[in-house]
Amino acid sequence: MPAAVSSLISTLSPSLVTVRDRLAGADQQTPVSVWHVLTTITDPRGRRGRRHELATVLVLALAAMLAGNCSLAAIADWAADAPSWAWPRLGVHRRPPSLSTFRRVLLGVDADVLDAVLHAWLAALTPSPGTSADLARGSLRAVAVDGKTARGARQPDSTRTHLFSMVDHQTWAPLGQVEAPTKGSEIAAFSALLDRLDLDGLVVTADALHTQIRHAHYLHRHGAHYVLTVKANQPRLYTQLKGLPWTQIPITGTTHDKGHARRETRTIQVTSAKPHLRFPHARLAARLIRYRAPLNQPAKTSREVVYVVTSLSHDQVSPAILAELVRGHWAIENRVHHVRDTTLREDASQVRTGTPPRTMATLRNIQIGLARHAGLTNIAAATRHLAHRNERVLNLLATGALPKVTGASTLN
Repeated sequence: MPAAVSSLISTLSPSLVTVRDRLAGADQQTPVSVWHVLTTITDPRGRRGRRHELATVLVLALAAMLAGNCSLAAIADWAADAPSWAWPRLGVHRRPPSLSTFRRVLLGVDADVLDAVLHAWLAALTPSPGTSADLARGSLRAVAVDGKTARGARQPDSTRTHLFSMVDHQTWAPLGQVEAPTKGSEIAAFSALLDRLDLDGLVVTADALHTQIRHAHYLHRHGAHYVLTVKANQPRLYTQLKGLPWTQIPITGTTHDKGHARRETRTIQVTSAKPHLRFPHARLAARLIRYRAPLNQPAKTSREVVYVVTSLSHDQVSPAILAELVRGHWAIENRVHHVRDTTLREDASQVRTGTPPRTMATLRNIQIGLARHAGLTNIAAATRHLAHRNERVLNLLATGALPKVTGASTLN
């Protein structure tokens, strides 16, 4: 993690923890608004000719995106149409920023610092990750990590912008992201991203790309646990897993689901990883088999076998929970990355070069996280709901919550 991000988070942490405690307590006080948190970021612009504070421009961009505006031009239009009564709450004095101001700010702001600060603020609104004590009580808190390519964006060398991010399994809230120059460089971004979290007692799920020896050592060193998929990129480990006596190991869980015009059955078998597997800190190995068949053609059943290795023990995780952790990993794809692509039209964005694609991706993450924290689980419905309700948008940015009226928490 860049030194600037580490020092900034260290500076912000006491106030953010206080906010989280206030939100969780019965006697709640006014929480820190996102505007005040953003004032801690250094403005990259010179003082001469500067009409709007950095925090004002960024909060306006986030507010406009909450209201369903996906492009820089749409953001500038929303800001220009914002009612004058809302200006003091947004930090606007004479008139809202112009399109060129939004473009200059998003181009110049430090994307790593902005991402760390905004996700730290969002995390302060939600319960903190579990600790070792929680794990001992059987309460698991899991985080999924995965990469995503912003297909419409380009780097100066014509490569696409690739982001490596993490999402909470339970709340589906984004927890942060860092840029990886290419998809293959996700491995180097693994620790840089997870360094932002208190890893003690946390379970980290990842796909086969991150089934790496150094990742296992890193998580163990920080008191965390892993649930990793194993494929042919780890040929020795994959061969060892495949060679276990699975025919002699009983099936300890079966689930059935129906959706997307197909029926799916999943089974899981779990066995001790020792002394069979040579992978750091591995305690359990699992084989999951998925049977899928179209509802109108049950004879066309496909079979997929997935092998998993985890540092959790039998005392810490049941086969059913382990299966849920494996399945829940894909929340990062289904609940965040897919939403950014389809509902928020990230891949179709015309913001293509420089740092703006990265900063816009961060704002989309916060948009999703704020909506989910407020109980608006359907992001498309949440966007429609907030599109013409400026007071609700401002309240969401100031407190992370919406008034308990009009059934807002049940939108679908």
